[in-house]
Amino acid sequence: MVTLYGIKNCDTIKKARAWLQAAGIEYAFHDYKKDGLSAELLDSFLAELSWEDLLNKRGTTWRALPDDVKAGIDAASAKTLMLNNPSIIKRPLLDTGSRKVLGFSAADYAALFN
Repeated sequence: MVTLYGIKNCDTIKKARAWLQAAGIEYAFHDYKKDGLSAELLDSFLAELSWEDLLNKRGTTWRALPDDVKAGIDAASAKTLMLNNPSIIKRPLLDTGSRKVLGFSAADYAALFN
């Protein structure tokens, strides 16, 4: 089963969901704000993707952090930060069951499902 992880009101999530629906791909949507983020789920992401790739340093959640927190970020503190603030995880995260893909590009999704 394909699962799309993110936040419902995110514009990029909306684009990814529209693409999946238009392509006729069945998927489940996991909203971090509604469904939460467990340590086990985050660990499954981190088993395939690096914490550096998962951490969205371009978003408002990151920019709102104190400079000392940003300067001292490492794997352990990034994991804690993501568990406490799932909106800081780069979106969308698409899990095809055999692969996890960060971000959305129509061309990348087309190649992935072709």
